[in-house]
Amino acid sequence: MLIAFNKPYGVLCQFTDRSAPPRRTLAEFGMPAGVYPAGRLDFDSEGLLLLTDDGALAHRLTDPRHKQPKTYWVQVEGDPDVTQLAALRDGIVLADGPTAPAHARRLEPAPALWPRDPPVRMRKTVPDAWIELTIAEGRNRQVRRMTAAVGLPTLRLVRVGIAAYGLDGLAPGAWRVA
Repeated sequence: MLIAFNKPYGVLCQFTDRSAPPRRTLAEFGMPAGVYPAGRLDFDSEGLLLLTDDGALAHRLTDPRHKQPKTYWVQVEGDPDVTQLAALRDGIVLADGPTAPAHARRLEPAPALWPRDPPVRMRKTVPDAWIELTIAEGRNRQVRRMTAAVGLPTLRLVRVGIAAYGLDGLAPGAWRVA
């Protein structure tokens, strides 16, 4: 079984939390027993999370050797220029080494997404924009680190696709068998 889930902001990609106070987890969304996340999505990121009861499928989706593309819509602080987008396309050198080249483009108009709760903090004197970024790696907080490295700090991060699977209209907190 493979489940596509639209993970809301502020939800852990696990079914339990031992922290105090406990945070929201996947347990509150009524998914079938025996499924587990195939990969992760940060607590402060939103969007597509795949869950499965098939270990081999989870491995194919998450192992970096399989280079499954993951597509993100990223709201960034600043106005991306051709140089910044080209740097993302060429690959960025991060503290843990260089990234592979990415697909990067500006999204105009901005995507029509659900409101985030809490809303993104905006500064009146600093513009923001949306970019689409597709990577085939999955390092810890990689997209946020890549955009920051080119001078475009991430304000909001929404994963919209993994391999052939997409959000396709799923509301935050909703799931379906993929």
